[in-house]
Amino acid sequence: MKKKIDQLTDLLNFYNHQYYLEDISEIPDKKFDTLLKELQTLEQKHPQYKRIDSPTQRVGGTINKSFPSVTHQYKMLSLGNTYNEEDLENFDKRIQKELEGEDYEYICELKYDGVAISLRYENDVFVLGATRGDGTQGDDITDNLKTISTIPLKTPKPSLWEKFEVRGEAFLPKKGFERINKERVKAGEDLLANPRNTCSGTLKMQDSSVVASRKVDAYIYGLYGKNLDVKTHEEALLKLSKIGFNVPTHWRKYQNITEILQYIDFWREKRHELPLETDGIVIKINNLSQQEQIGYTAKSPKWAISYKYESESAETLLESITYQVGRTGAITPVANLSPVQLAGTTVRRASLHNANEIERLGLHYNDIVSVEKGGEIIPKVTGINLLLRKIDSKPVSYITNCPACNTALIRIKGEASHYCPSANTCPPQITGRLQHFIQRKAMNIDGIGSETIEQLFKESLIKNPSDLYSLVYDDVIKLERFAEKSAKKLIQGINDSKKMPFHKVLFAIGIRYVGATTAEKLCQHFGNIDAIASANKETLEEAPEIGEKIALSLLDYFKDDENQLFIKELKTHGLSMAITELEAPVSAILKDLSFVISGAFEKYSRDEIKELIKKNGGKLLSSISGKLNYLVAGDKIGPSKLEKATKLGINIISEQDLDTMINKA
Repeated sequence: MKKKIDQLTDLLNFYNHQYYLEDISEIPDKKFDTLLKELQTLEQKHPQYKRIDSPTQRVGGTINKSFPSVTHQYKMLSLGNTYNEEDLENFDKRIQKELEGEDYEYICELKYDGVAISLRYENDVFVLGATRGDGTQGDDITDNLKTISTIPLKTPKPSLWEKFEVRGEAFLPKKGFERINKERVKAGEDLLANPRNTCSGTLKMQDSSVVASRKVDAYIYGLYGKNLDVKTHEEALLKLSKIGFNVPTHWRKYQNITEILQYIDFWREKRHELPLETDGIVIKINNLSQQEQIGYTAKSPKWAISYKYESESAETLLESITYQVGRTGAITPVANLSPVQLAGTTVRRASLHNANEIERLGLHYNDIVSVEKGGEIIPKVTGINLLLRKIDSKPVSYITNCPACNTALIRIKGEASHYCPSANTCPPQITGRLQHFIQRKAMNIDGIGSETIEQLFKESLIKNPSDLYSLVYDDVIKLERFAEKSAKKLIQGINDSKKMPFHKVLFAIGIRYVGATTAEKLCQHFGNIDAIASANKETLEEAPEIGEKIALSLLDYFKDDENQLFIKELKTHGLSMAITELEAPVSAILKDLSFVISGAFEKYSRDEIKELIKKNGGKLLSSISGKLNYLVAGDKIGPSKLEKATKLGINIISEQDLDTMINKA
């Protein structure tokens, strides 16, 4: 059986390499999936024969409750940035001076807009993967990085190095990012902002099977280690490519700044044709011994620099303005534009944010506006071409009534947005709250998405989330696009959601300013919904991270009769309205004490320290203030935090001190 498992492992690794690195499909996807399933079955029956480079690890399945910190063997420094050619010329002059007449070459590479990663190999086997972190320490995300198909679990060809480390960039391809957002729209979830942030969040997910489903990719562009017998960066790239790493082919070698500027100009527009986001060019000395000779600052190598492209903008006609109503009643103005090409995409809409922004721009109807896109989904209007403004054009007047229900808008003191106050009768607010309620971070109801919510609301089957729990099979089966199986799945998903913990329910309810993290802190502090509902402003502000704005929002919510009835209905349907024994602290040793965690630690990871504090009844704060009791300070803590804590007279303790506090008590 070992022989069969070895054969399948080698064969599937070969197919993966051909597909992801050589762009060759050796066999149909269905055949590949059949072979992979066969290998999984054999490995489950004979786990002793499963190899460390088995392609079954690509599908994920490992659950990481925390990501331990690891120290980088070679620091992951950041690059100095510039936006102009003069700085590049000055950089070249500094290099000339440092090398005192020696000949030198530059390597130019594209600056990929992703997440920096470090991969360690021993005897050509991938053993550890980490994030950049603070440059000295990062998070161990090995299991999640194993799901990336272009990262070799074992190099296809021998490197002849006992130990080595490669650096690169994990990224989410544009098409993958668009696919994820389409799925989120269907599920009634908020859109993700940009590929880079999505990639970063994906790599820190606890469930590696979810990471695998996102199809993150990676480029490799650096090699580190001892006794590697590599003299130039060019040689390192060629060698890494030869042994099976996904090294991008866009790099070039140049002798002078003139050639580099031509390379920069070439990619200024051409980069938009690439499958991933890029935001500049990296220029570095080719010879490794010259790199060491030139040296480093505390934060950056002196032998490299990053040229960043300015955010692109274009001019087009403002055709009209539409006003969108969010689930909280906030009104968002959106500019509808004559289609214009920008950063490789056709732009038809742009954000105007709020009434203040329209006033600041001095916007008129039919203006020629400047539109800018900096990695966000919806570009923004940044200016107006006054030279092209028509004499008879009229200034934009912000609407006074809700575009959906015609209720007069209100504006809360200190806030930029206008609101529709008809929360319980305005259709977009109702459907928005319903879509928020079912989303993955909230009640995570399987078998229901945004379109289904719209259908149920249109058919008058639901008007608030509690109505979902009164639905029966006969209500659902008559809806368009529903058959027996999908109708049963929806009802089952609703019933299953009753098992969700209290903090998920509180977040799902959709109280303004109460996000997922705030909901969890409120639940831990008060224990149940009735305690939160009956608390006054001062009592609410005693909870971790709860300031005046959140406290007033909670008070407004719970004094409303319809909201009280809604909570009562959810209770009747059996939703959790209190923390369970599993969620409650195991001791009260740190009760009423608050902590901020900062720095790197030896015995515990930061997440482990946070969990330790929560389990013993302590509260976690995100910033240093007069409310704080203890700052748990690790290595590399920022001096500004220490200074602020000292000025405020806050106790500064180590992880050992924290251990002593808990054990002594």
